[in-house]
Amino acid sequence: MWETLFGLANGLALIMWIGLIALPRWPALLAAVLYLGVGLLCLTYAVCVIGLFSGLLDGGGNGAAPDFTTLEGVRTIFATEAGVTVGWVHYLAFDLFVGLWIARDADAKGFSRIVQAPILLATFLAGPLGLFLWLIIRERSARKQGRWQ
Repeated sequence: MWETLFGLANGLALIMWIGLIALPRWPALLAAVLYLGVGLLCLTYAVCVIGLFSGLLDGGGNGAAPDFTTLEGVRTIFATEAGVTVGWVHYLAFDLFVGLWIARDADAKGFSRIVQAPILLATFLAGPLGLFLWLIIRERSARKQGRWQ
């Protein structure tokens, strides 16, 4: 089950990223990325986390409460297929949301798709790296338009 879910989540995220990077940014596409991509990944995450914490889903762990406060505790969570899958879906959802924000922000600030593509690709492959690059690149434009636009 976890392997299948892992593959489905990866496939969904990949399709959404390809659309975000390569297709025209029609409102319907942006809505699909937000609701079908990010929303469905968030729903998947929520169902899995609630199912695992409630015991309705078998995570293959030792039955102890998850411990997010220590490195060993997090290592124990990720030692199971369930833990890796749920953690990966978490990454996919947040990285796609950040990519969508970058794309919308870059469009609003007049950045070309040629500038956006490598930043979005970096966000897809290494989320915080792409976000960091965008924060640096957008700064001058953000100051011109006013900090909060």
